[in-house]
Amino acid sequence: MATFTHDTFISPLTWRYGSEEMRTIFSERHRRILFRKVWIALAQTECEAGLVKESQVAELMEHAEDIDIDTAAKWEAELHHDLMAEIKTYASQCPTAGAIIHLGATSMDIEDNADAIRLKEALGLLAGKVESLLSLFVDKMEEYKAVPCMAFTHIQPAEPTTIGYRFAQTAQDLLHDLDDLRRVRDDIKGKGMKGAVGTSASYVELMKGCAMDAQQMEDRIMDRLGIPAFTAATQVYPRKQDLRVGEAVMNLATTLSRFSLDFRLLMSPPIGEWSEPFGKKQVGSSAMPFKRNPINNEKIDSLARYVESQVNALWQNNSAMILERTLDDSANRRMIIPALFITSDEMVRTASKLLSGMGIHMPAVRRNMQTYGIFAASERLLMELGRAGADRQEMHEVIRENSLKAWDEVQNGRANPLAQLLESDPRILRFMNPEKVATFLNADDYVGLAPQRTERIITLCKKALGH
Repeated sequence: MATFTHDTFISPLTWRYGSEEMRTIFSERHRRILFRKVWIALAQTECEAGLVKESQVAELMEHAEDIDIDTAAKWEAELHHDLMAEIKTYASQCPTAGAIIHLGATSMDIEDNADAIRLKEALGLLAGKVESLLSLFVDKMEEYKAVPCMAFTHIQPAEPTTIGYRFAQTAQDLLHDLDDLRRVRDDIKGKGMKGAVGTSASYVELMKGCAMDAQQMEDRIMDRLGIPAFTAATQVYPRKQDLRVGEAVMNLATTLSRFSLDFRLLMSPPIGEWSEPFGKKQVGSSAMPFKRNPINNEKIDSLARYVESQVNALWQNNSAMILERTLDDSANRRMIIPALFITSDEMVRTASKLLSGMGIHMPAVRRNMQTYGIFAASERLLMELGRAGADRQEMHEVIRENSLKAWDEVQNGRANPLAQLLESDPRILRFMNPEKVATFLNADDYVGLAPQRTERIITLCKKALGH
């Protein structure tokens, strides 16, 4: 086996991104262990049918994890067929069982069933990490569900919302993503044992005169592997499955990407309400010592773009499979499927680190509310003036005139004078006293049903998490 060092190109997914658990699932060693798992299930079932000896099955099981990639690589250099190279390697370790390895099978009976098992493992691991992330969002929602802050539309101050309700938007999307991941995981199927074009012709011949038929044989093998088989397949399982997996992972990526972009905006000093965790020795810039850049959120956004770009190739693989099989999906699947999971694993891990260590700066939250919240609260004042008998159109113009004066002051860096302007405007004072005007201009409680809706999202999250 070649030794890879930093003297040659290696993928960042090999060492920089992703968890050890996810990288292990997509390791070459694990892949070959799964090949052997399928071969053993095949041999065990053929033993039940009277085609293979129990001692041969035992020998295969004894060497199930004796992976020797160096030897397999030498065989592959000669044979130019990776699965045959692994068969030769496994057979060399099993003197009595070597002759029956792969009996009746074609390559994709082994590889596609192994790939299906690996997809299920990876989806399960990723879903578990999304559950942990969602739990962190629940904590944030519970803490901040009723804490008012300015909301922004068109990246301009709009009306107040709550910090918890802002977290609830992402949590709601994560709930959908978690449901997709679980659903796709639970629906993963293997090719089954269907032979060269999916008809199981080789197995029908093999099982003639045996105690079971080809369909019973497939069912027993898949039971042993712990996954069902597609009812219909060609030489491979339908590549639509890869696309469905990719779409579920891509949907998760877009949720995290949107959250991270919003985080970056809220971290910018003019808003300044949120911040990433920042280590004591962390360097923000080699040129500007004062910098505290949103590097973790930028990483999430960058990796999310990569995830999205890969799913198109899975679409192409499915749409261009061509009759019973073409091999032009094989090379890209070796890269794309591991990359999707390792990249998404890194994004979820990073998002969890952000949620756990982020700062929410209440002085900045209050400053923005004091500066901009009163503009939104003037809408409530307009409604209350109407209820007090004022002409709605006239009061709209009064508030608009004063608001424009106040905006000029704010844009020139001065304090917002809107409250004083409205509390002293004689056209308004005909209908209510200054104290009432001041009460209606307090935007802190002008958040509608945001706290209650946040609570509903919390309940849904806890239900999904089994709490």
